[in-house]
Amino acid sequence: MPVVNYQGYKEMLKKAQEGKYAYTAVNVSSIETANAVLEGLAKAKSDGIIQVSMGGAKHASGMIQDSVIGAITLANHVHLMAEKYEINIALHTDHCSAANVDTFLKPLIEETRKRRAQGLPNLFNSHMFDGSDIPMEENVKISKELMALCAENEIILEVEAGVVGGEEDGVNNEHVSKDKLYTTPEDMEMFQEALADQGEFMLAATFGNVHGVYKPGNVKLKPEVLKVGQASLKAKYGEDKSYLLVFHGGSGSTLEEIHESLEYGVIKMNIDTDTQYAFTRPVVDHIMKNYDGVLKIEGEVGNKKVYDPRAYLKKAQAGMAERIMQACDMLRSTGKTLYTK
Repeated sequence: MPVVNYQGYKEMLKKAQEGKYAYTAVNVSSIETANAVLEGLAKAKSDGIIQVSMGGAKHASGMIQDSVIGAITLANHVHLMAEKYEINIALHTDHCSAANVDTFLKPLIEETRKRRAQGLPNLFNSHMFDGSDIPMEENVKISKELMALCAENEIILEVEAGVVGGEEDGVNNEHVSKDKLYTTPEDMEMFQEALADQGEFMLAATFGNVHGVYKPGNVKLKPEVLKVGQASLKAKYGEDKSYLLVFHGGSGSTLEEIHESLEYGVIKMNIDTDTQYAFTRPVVDHIMKNYDGVLKIEGEVGNKKVYDPRAYLKKAQAGMAERIMQACDMLRSTGKTLYTK
């Protein structure tokens, strides 16, 4: 089955680190955006990660406005659709703060526990706990508690050391002190000491990353922060040790910066801002070119062929899929699917 199991996911991450490439991790909030990810990855012949944020899940739940229900809905859709594609897919939830652990993360872990008891595959393969807005000691403590729950259910946990600047999904870090944007080796090792003996985890270590929109050169990325962190880990725990690193806030990063981060162990790069634009741009183009058809102007009846939502959503999906293919090229995952029949 293309939605991988625990061992399959670990193999994906291991191969990426060994091969110095990374998986595109794309946020989705609807059937159309989920299908766009599957289309883009399939055309690139790349495995990848489909992820759901609290805000995206809330949107998917409609007027119910329930992030857990929305996340389950999107995950179930991906499970069904992914079976038709010859690539491997992992399902992941994005940034969840400490304030939302009990109402979002734990209910989804519980949903997986129930599924496993019925002989069904995990709902999500991994979850992210973002404790960057609380003291580091508390961040590590909650991460350790969640790691125990995840390990019991063969789920990989992603944690964050440091702060990603900018604004994303309603979380605003635009005014965070600049020194908070760069993770120290000591911060990284706190997670190693707390989590490594329990199971597999990914680490979002920050090196100047900023969520949102910016032009290349406007953000001072320092990928060498990752290199120093990896070297410190190896010096203390042995040459065979390395972090599975995650790159958040990559919009506007140069190709050189991205490739440098891959050399230092980044195996997953989140993409949301760029794919949102790639989805919306064709819709705007469609409406502007068919203005008289999508609107009933001055008593006219419009043109059903162009105001039918399928007409522009099809173009939106294609636009987003194209951007995902570009991301796979940038992250060197194109053509490297581990899928076998």
